Amino acid sequence: MVLQAAYTLVSDAIPPEYYWHVAISAIVIVVTHAFAQGRTTNRERDLHARTILVTGSFTPLGLTVISNLASRGAHVIAISPYPLEHPFATLLIPALREETKNEHVYTEHADLTSPKSIREFCTKFLTGDDQRLDAVVFAHEYACIGSFFGSKAQLKEQREAASLATFLISTLLLPALLVAPVERDIRIVHLVNPFYAAANPTFTSDLVSSMSTETQTTVSRPLLQMEGHRALRTIVFSRHLQRILNALPNRAPTWDSKPPGSGPTSGNEPASSPTPEKTAESKLPSNIVAVSVCPGVSRAETIRALLGLGNETGSWLLFLLYLLMYPAVWLLAKSPIMAVQSILHALFLPSPFKRALAHLAAATDPSSANATASGPGSDNSFTEVIKPGALYRECSVVILNVPLLPDAPSVNGGKGKEKASTPGKKKEDGPDLEIEDDGEYGGEGVGRVVWEWYETHLKAWEAVTEVKETNST
Repeated sequence: MVLQAAYTLVSDAIPPEYYWHVAISAIVIVVTHAFAQGRTTNRERDLHARTILVTGSFTPLGLTVISNLASRGAHVIAISPYPLEHPFATLLIPALREETKNEHVYTEHADLTSPKSIREFCTKFLTGDDQRLDAVVFAHEYACIGSFFGSKAQLKEQREAASLATFLISTLLLPALLVAPVERDIRIVHLVNPFYAAANPTFTSDLVSSMSTETQTTVSRPLLQMEGHRALRTIVFSRHLQRILNALPNRAPTWDSKPPGSGPTSGNEPASSPTPEKTAESKLPSNIVAVSVCPGVSRAETIRALLGLGNETGSWLLFLLYLLMYPAVWLLAKSPIMAVQSILHALFLPSPFKRALAHLAAATDPSSANATASGPGSDNSFTEVIKPGALYRECSVVILNVPLLPDAPSVNGGKGKEKASTPGKKKEDGPDLEIEDDGEYGGEGVGRVVWEWYETHLKAWEAVTEVKETNST
């Protein structure tokens, strides 16, 4: 009876000759929606007893990240821009603990628009009893800043503050990461918005002009291009940070390629005297991996933000426009559950450092279980590993050709090594680092300029905020 009634209603609403049209339309909608949602990570990882710091915690994407990490046993520290007595902290954190069955979900206050608050948090963390940190996820930079219908006033300062907060936290916490046990797999994940390609053609020229003391005016760019410039700057910073990590002397000792027992027989013969080339090739990669991840176009942090519908802002007219657009938004934009997949992929992939240790174990003890599972002839030797310093989107590495510096000479066709000063380090402090110029994302030259941009603007940001805080008190 029910099926007959349903068939009658459908027949009255849709004539039989249009059934094929409806079926084809439904298939197209389903396929388009599945394609727009992107790939799902095929990796998994046990995160028990691992401490992960997450900024931008109380956003749809941030909450989804925390939920996924906590459900896998991670100890999560959620950075809250609100006071700890705010309902976001007092209601959402207990709810996350209940949902994930994980009591190790905490929140700490740090206002990312205030350098003083950031330094206070980092000092508190570095002087605490437990300084373990296995990963840092900078999720606060993903949401778009500015809208098509809003004012452009103070947007430049907000974008710079978001980027400088990432740089300040990274540099303040870096000493704790460097002194961690070398066997620990540490990840630094920077989230960026999906508009980086819009700024690629003019990125290097705009960057050089912003660093020039003679240029006092900033070129006005469209909203999406300015957002893309901020994202691309973070991508280049992440790549250059990895170059510095690879150049720092924080690697495991090199090993002798000779098999055990084949050492020198005479006491006068040195135990090991590898050539400089062989020593350089046998160094382990850094156990700290910095990557940037683009979650794609999401409904809340991208579409709603561009319409000016923030958590505490927006108008009823724009909200009505969003409701009218929602069928298209649902079809083409990502949900937070799908937007988080690339982030999890970057956290779950094995690191080159672990793979190098596995090959070292295979070389020193071929009969061991690790050697059998990870040896050159095993299936695991072809498993995907994370690419340090790369940009990930849809669980894959993105190839992005950032323009080089004007009149910048290429080094071995963009491949080589250059001696460069350690960022923030004076010459009399010690020898310069040998930073490799791999030619990726603008090469070492663009990365060095981006790092100098962060250092220069961080000093100005701290000076301006200190004056504002002094005047407010």
